[in-house]
Amino acid sequence: MLVREVAELLKAAPIACWTEENQSRDYEVAFATDLMSDALLMIQSTPEKTILITGLANAQTLRTAEMLDLQFIVFVRSKYLDDETIAMANRMGICAVCTDYTMYEACGILYGKGLDSIHGKRAA
Repeated sequence: MLVREVAELLKAAPIACWTEENQSRDYEVAFATDLMSDALLMIQSTPEKTILITGLANAQTLRTAEMLDLQFIVFVRSKYLDDETIAMANRMGICAVCTDYTMYEACGILYGKGLDSIHGKRAA
């Protein structure tokens, strides 16, 4: 699923690194958490194909994404980054969008449109 498609489905506003190249990136899986320790533990394969969905809108999230080589974050519950953290995301090359949906709603919408979980097990 392309970044621009994710943003459309979630009615998300771009907040960092909204370039044509980033909008055209294709993602296969997502992981949702507000606990960055869970992200560090669970996201181990194909980080370049993984979207991080979180409500934790601060530098810690960006540093975690950088450590994992994640390049796309969806911030839920209308959580926007402050100007300093947006500048940090732009420097790091991390694309970020913000949606009003809750984490549950955002995950449901993306899962319903075919985006898989990091474990790759879809219900039959």
